[in-house]
Formats: sequence, structure tokens, C-alpha cells
Amino acid sequence: MSDTLTVDVLDEKGTKAGTADLPGDVFDAPTNVPLIHQVVVAQLAAARQGTHDTKSRGEVRGGGRKPYKQKGTGRARQGSTRAPQFAGGGVVHGPTPRDYSQRTPKKMKAAALRGALSDRARAGRVHVVTGFAPGQVPSTKAALAVLDNLSGRKNVLVVVERQDEITWKSLRNVERVHLLVADQLNTYDVLISDDVVFTQGALDAFLAGPAKGAKAVATESEAAAQEETK
Repeated sequence: MSDTLTVDVLDEKGTKAGTADLPGDVFDAPTNVPLIHQVVVAQLAAARQGTHDTKSRGEVRGGGRKPYKQKGTGRARQGSTRAPQFAGGGVVHGPTPRDYSQRTPKKMKAAALRGALSDRARAGRVHVVTGFAPGQVPSTKAALAVLDNLSGRKNVLVVVERQDEITWKSLRNVERVHLLVADQLNTYDVLISDDVVFTQGALDAFLAGPAKGAKAVATESEAAAQEETK
């Protein structure tokens, strides 16, 4: 596993404006497929509303009167027309409202995200740009020209800063583009995208925030503790 990967940073015209370092602990980490599967399943489960509901025979209205007498008809005995075998009757073992969410530790989510990003980075599908609009006015045409210089693939994930309204307005209606803020980056959206494109500011925000991981947090805590003891 290398220490750092380096990618070119392109400007709005598609020319090289510099380079960006992709830390190896984030963009060249081991890809644990079973872990990624578990995290994605949990994420999709949490997205389910769980409001489905069916009525059992005790909840269906009506059917209180016995449909016909117990004996002498030649038919099977019945006590209610709301039994499951009747049209309009209750449902047996039908779905009821429930919470589908699964508890997933933060460290597992972070490790799965690093694995997914590393898979894209090793394939050369992580890109960095200075921006998508040459001016201060949103332009879908200009933003698409920048994307075409990076990738012609069908699904592209673009990660932007939260305050970058120009990029957001330029790309929000493009069908093949999925926009995310840096602190919303997740394993599922990385996996369903062919390419991941960061703006320079979004990459800096991601590396300074969600991508720091427990090791960096522990290092900062130790440094803070040392400062307090001085």
C-alpha cells in the first residue's frame, strides 16, 4: 500500500492546474468486500420507510355474524366472512409497520468508504477539479464541458462543498450526475458511480473531516493532552 497517490487537478478549461495528493490510508486502503456489503445492506435498509401495513382478520371491518348455520348445509363450517379464505377477509402473516434500520458502528462505515474510494482510485476513476463554472454565474453547459474532459461514463458522482451553490445549480438537473456534499459521502453512492469527481475545496474538506479516521483523532487527542500537561 503506497503512502500517497497523486492526481492532476484540472481547471474549468480542462488544462492542468496542479496536482492533488490522495492519502494512501484513504485512497489506497484494502477493499473488504464482505464489510462493504454489510454496510451497503444496512444503508439501504435504513432508507426503507417501513410503513407497510395489512389488516388481520381481527382488524377487518364486518364479519361479525355467522354467514350460515353450522350444520345441515353440506358446506364447511364458517364463523365469519372476514376469515383469510374469503375475498375481503384478513391477511395472514402480512407486513406490519417496523423499523428496518440496522446498527452499524462508525468505524465500519468509515472502513467501507475508504475501501470503495480506494477501489475507484486504483482504477484511475477519482478526479479533482478546481471548479465547474468559469464565472460567478451557474452554467450547465460549462460544467458538462468540464465533466466531458474527465469522464464520458454514464454515472458520475460529484462531491462539492456545502457553500458551492454555483456548482450545485449547474449540475443538479443533469441526469448522469449525482451531487453530494463532502460530509455526505457514503459507500453506496461511490459504488454505484463509475467516476468520483471532487472539487479541490470538497477534497480538502473531506480529508479534514470524515476521512480523518480514528487514528488521526487519537493523535490529535494525544497532542491536546500533552499540551494540557505542559
